[in-house]
Amino acid sequence: KENFDSIPDLEFNPIRGKIVHAFFDKRNLRQESDGLADEINFEDFLTIMSYFRPIEMNMDEEQLDRFRKEKLKFLFHMYDSDHDGKITLQEYRNVVEELLSGNPHLEKESARSIADGAMMEAASICVGQMGPDQVYEGITFEDFLKMWQGIDIETKMHVRFLNVDTIAHCY
Repeated sequence: KENFDSIPDLEFNPIRGKIVHAFFDKRNLRQESDGLADEINFEDFLTIMSYFRPIEMNMDEEQLDRFRKEKLKFLFHMYDSDHDGKITLQEYRNVVEELLSGNPHLEKESARSIADGAMMEAASICVGQMGPDQVYEGITFEDFLKMWQGIDIETKMHVRFLNVDTIAHCY
């Protein structure tokens, strides 16, 4: 994990801890077990980086759907920090507070209100109209899929590793 401290682009990322944590989350390493790995090998590193690869133009509808679900599962695991299969209000508050921590003009209470409003929106999308005695336990992966429906995660969640000039230079 300490090797990630030398990655310059992660240094100022407000959710740096969650990103590094995701690299060692055994759920993302496609292992059946739960918890965190102490270290990852090159194959594990490539497994994690595969979540950030761009879509391929020759993918059929089924491949695109599987590709999308893999990316969303990775994101879901970043939010579901206690590994219980649900993103609770407190887990979501923690992520929003981390994301907004770099803004000196936004107080913690404002970040909490933003998270609470987003969780209410999630409940209305996933459950619909709730009764006064109903409590929304948290976002399941199926709920997470509903919330991301119509959002182009395939092209937003990718990393371009090389800045290669596509014009060949002849000397």
